[in-house]
Amino acid sequence: MQIYGATQLHGAQSLQGPHWNRSTTPASSTQAADTVEFSAAAEAALSAADGGDFRADLVARVKAQIADGTYDTADKMAMAFDSMLDEMA
Repeated sequence: MQIYGATQLHGAQSLQGPHWNRSTTPASSTQAADTVEFSAAAEAALSAADGGDFRADLVARVKAQIADGTYDTADKMAMAFDSMLDEMA
């Protein structure tokens, strides 16, 4: 469809007009195929998203401890703090 101003309106036109320069011969099949390479991190993320290897019993236990408020203990916090200080030194 072409619109020329507010008063001239032409209907739909064929795609086979002079502006259509597509070749009628099929494309060559000698083109190289696309390839994709995934990093190790992407492979690990994909495995985790697919429900990769994990210990369901450990996950359930930790979730229960967090819900009960018994997961974060003074000893665990002290170990985490000491580890952080060791990395900073």
